[in-house]
Amino acid sequence: MSAPHLLDDRVLGEASSTFAAVEAAVRSVFVGPRPEVVTVALACLVAGGHLLVEDLPGMGKTTLAKALAGALGLEVRRVQCTADLLPADVLGAMVLDPASGQPRFRRGPVFTNVLLADELNRASPRTQSALLEAMEEHQVSVDGTTVALPHPFMVIATQNPFDMAGTSLLPHSQRDRFLARVALGYPGADHELALLAGAGGATGLAALEPAVTPAGLVALMEVAARAHASDALLRYVHDLVSATRGHPTIAVGASPRAALALLAAARAVAVSQHRPYVTADDVQAMAVPVLAHRLLLEPGAQRAGEVAETLVAEVVVQVPAPSPWHGKSPVPDRPT
Repeated sequence: MSAPHLLDDRVLGEASSTFAAVEAAVRSVFVGPRPEVVTVALACLVAGGHLLVEDLPGMGKTTLAKALAGALGLEVRRVQCTADLLPADVLGAMVLDPASGQPRFRRGPVFTNVLLADELNRASPRTQSALLEAMEEHQVSVDGTTVALPHPFMVIATQNPFDMAGTSLLPHSQRDRFLARVALGYPGADHELALLAGAGGATGLAALEPAVTPAGLVALMEVAARAHASDALLRYVHDLVSATRGHPTIAVGASPRAALALLAAARAVAVSQHRPYVTADDVQAMAVPVLAHRLLLEPGAQRAGEVAETLVAEVVVQVPAPSPWHGKSPVPDRPT
């Protein structure tokens, strides 16, 4: 097997520097206990995916979402999801033009680069499902009219835990369209003291400047999509996803869409590390945030308190990884 054409080092260096600049901008505003959350979230967006941020109220979900959107230098529109929110409030609707007397399409807030859907699972299932076409096909169809969304287009949604009052469980089809899900957790003493001292918050968001231009972000996304993945690495991604489908406590395993998402996210991580190729470590770093929210557990496993994140972590340990790269060769050793 001949060595594949790798990314130019200058192009790769510019891409990794851009990634680091956006990451630093977000961390200057978002004061959280898990710095890796920002890396995972940004890798998700650089891979062209949608991000789901889940945790209890008051944990900084909206701050993280706003910081990500503000640092990317894109047009941002926000929707506060409530029980009475209608699909037309998000997508738009056909209205009568008073001047011409003809129907015209009035665009909703989904026509933007970054849609912040705050507390998505407080919206009705009908409104939640209204985003499916937009998230998958980057277009909206209303009353026979189909309109393309801007490029790039990404949804950053927050949600509260399902067992909290006023929430509706996101349908499986929609969870599968989020490339990654992250949770924040309670801050440690140092982080909470920093918050009390005024770090981050609304003041930091107001002062946040974009760390990349829209053209620079698109270039970064294109470079990430070109990171090389060997045949052995592709087989490893397949084996990880397949292992979730045969697990005794998982009723519905990860879909082929999940495999594509995992590879895309791993490519973004590789480029962020100034590497033109993907390694097993990149895949493992993104396995839990990309796969866990897509799994449906058996009823018995749910009653026993099995957690999807733990199951994915177990699968990562159990599935053999391909041999590590050696020297400067872009082609990994074949497993024996």
